[in-house]
This record gives sequence, C-alpha cells and structure tokens, in this order.
Amino acid sequence: MRWLPFGLGYLYAAAVLAAAVWRGPWLALPPLLSFVLLPILDAALGGTPWNAEPDREAALQRHPAFRALTWAWVPVAIAVTLFALATAAAPGWSWPERLVLAFGVGLMNSVVGIVYAHELVHRAGRFEPLLGEALLMLVSYPHFRIEHVYGHHRFVGTPRDPATARAGESFYRFYARSVPGQVRSAWHLENERLARAGVARWSPRNRMLVYAVVLVALYGALGRAFGWYGIAFFALQSLTAFTSLEITNYLEHYGLIRARGADGAYERVRPRHSWNAAQRVTNWFLINLGRHSDHHAAASRRWQILRTFDAEEAPQLPTGYAGMYLLALVPPLWFAVMDPRVAAWNRRGG
Repeated sequence: MRWLPFGLGYLYAAAVLAAAVWRGPWLALPPLLSFVLLPILDAALGGTPWNAEPDREAALQRHPAFRALTWAWVPVAIAVTLFALATAAAPGWSWPERLVLAFGVGLMNSVVGIVYAHELVHRAGRFEPLLGEALLMLVSYPHFRIEHVYGHHRFVGTPRDPATARAGESFYRFYARSVPGQVRSAWHLENERLARAGVARWSPRNRMLVYAVVLVALYGALGRAFGWYGIAFFALQSLTAFTSLEITNYLEHYGLIRARGADGAYERVRPRHSWNAAQRVTNWFLINLGRHSDHHAAASRRWQILRTFDAEEAPQLPTGYAGMYLLALVPPLWFAVMDPRVAAWNRRGG
C-alpha cells in the first residue's frame, strides 16, 4: 500500500469541486491547500530518507497501482476543469468569484496535472506520453513535452538551458527569460528532429505545429460554447498553472552549474546538479518530484523508485517545494536563504 499516500493529490480535484459547488469561503480552499496547509505539514512532519531496496525496485516499477494513479488523473482533470468552467458561467457568479475559481483550477492543473504530465512524457512508448500531452494541452503548455525531455535534461546546469535559474537571478527575471526561451528551444529541437528524418519543418509531422492547431481549436471551441468568458477562464487557469511550473523550475536548479572540461564538453549530469527535497508531505502530493536529483541522474526511473540523497551527494533545500514556492516570490528573502547555500555547494566542486 505504499502507493496510497501519493493519492493525496486527488484532494485538489475535491477542493475545486467544493469551490465550484458551494462558492463563498470554499473558493479559498485550493489556495489554502497550496500556500498554507502544505508548507505547515512539511515543516511539522519533515522528510523521510526511505529509499526502495534495490531488489524491490523492479517489482515497484511494474506495480499497476502507481501507473493507474497517473493515468486516472487525465479524465479527472479534464472533467473537473470543464465542470468548474461551466458552473461559473451560470448567472449569479461575479467576476471576482470566477477569477478565484480559475486560479484554483490552475493550481490543481499544475500541482497535480503538470507534475503527472512530467512523469508521463518521460515514459517510453506512445500511450503514456500522449496522456502527458493531454494534461499539458489542458494548461496551454504542450511544448514542454519536447523542450523538457530533449532540451532541459540535456542542457540543465548550462547557459543553453532556459529552465536553469542563474545565481542572483530573481524568479521574475527568470520567468521573463524562461517562458519564451523554452518555446524557442522546443521549436529548434523539433526542427532538428525533422531535419534528421529528412522532413520539412512545415509538415504535419511537426509536433509544434500540431500543438498550435489543437490549441487554437480548443480555444475556439470554448469561445463558441461560452463566449469570451470561456476563453478568459481557460487562459487564466493556464497562466496560473504554467507560472506555477516555472516557479518549480526556478527552485529545482537555482544557481547550480555543470563544470566544463578543456575540450568544451560539460560534465555528465549527476545528483549534485539538482536541489533535493525529502519532505514527505509535498512529495506525496507531487509524486516524489522533490527527489529531483535522482530524476536528473536517471530519468528512466519511475517516480515510485526515485531515491533521495544526503547532503554529501546532493544539495538540500531548506524545506519542501511548497515552502520554497512562497519564498521564490520574495526575491530578497530568497537570496538571503539560497545564495549562501549555492556558493557553499559550488565551492565544493565535483
């Protein structure tokens, strides 16, 4: 039953449904879950050093419950998003109420949706990446599938990676650089893939073009069904979701760099190039995303067997992702907490 606590992410769907049905104070439930409850529980319950025993990893990888957890989220997320959008379209809803609900939907589609999508797009075959693309389409960020898997994992910790935050760079400067930089990176990576296959870039096989067509059709359908309200609601929840993703990108590699050899090649990616966070509660909600050091060291490992590392092997965040998320929004506090840690870690070298 080790999979059961990781189902806590589904509480976000329940929180959004409660907000949509009962309104009033219930509209605050998704933000309270993200910005109050999770940081408090992380601080109270701390981390866990537990790693799967090597001889049990294969069985855990194959266990169907862990896969079902991520697969089942796709229809849940789509249904809850559309239900919330349609419910708030009814007469009697004020625009402030609609804005707060859209924000809550965006939190759900990021904290759970994008995290699950991140896991799914890393898997082999077509089925699971397709599910991941569906979740990314739900937040208007499908290019993440290309850029993250084929760009970020290759160039993390180097100037070529738009999703690696530099030491001394505020989240807001990072955000302005990272969002357009990842779109450009995904476009170039897809063009390189097509060129290797001898296919023209302006082809139906260009996934970036396919993504654009699907997104235009999706927004058009929402506009036809709900008017400008539907477009605005979906755009706002998408903006909330991918902004939340970029805060996560910011804290995962802030200030960490890969050394470059005399031949110009960068050292291989190791656990030391990602911040590790072992806090159990956030990792239950984020299906072990805080064990990011292991994810980059071995991206083929499924989330249920990701390992946590001690302070000798990987740099440690002072608290879980939920608390660091809030800290990243206040640059002076972020710099005061993180810059000394970055300097001390980078002085250690490899």
